[in-house]
Amino acid sequence: MNFFISDAMAEGAAAPQGGGLQLIIMMAIFFGIMYFMIIRPQQKRAKEHKALIESLSKGDEVVTGGGIIGKVTNLGDNFIEMSVSDTTTIKVQRQAIATVMPKGTMKGL
Repeated sequence: MNFFISDAMAEGAAAPQGGGLQLIIMMAIFFGIMYFMIIRPQQKRAKEHKALIESLSKGDEVVTGGGIIGKVTNLGDNFIEMSVSDTTTIKVQRQAIATVMPKGTMKGL
């Protein structure tokens, strides 16, 4: 059944010397790259978001992760009540807040 594929004939080659050490060094370099390119920036963003959530106060204009903009009217431990118009208030989780906008942003919309 080997009409299209020829059999590979290999000579008995000696195993490379120091293969285990090279593998360990390569794995360490790979982990270092992963740490500095993925893990460290993610941790930095998480710290910044936590600081943003803790610094919220009444009257701040915020945007949720879903894109809803509103003014914070009441702060709770886990939830924030925000006014999205003169007659409408909604409750969202604190973690849903994506950014704090400059004062007066809602008037310009």
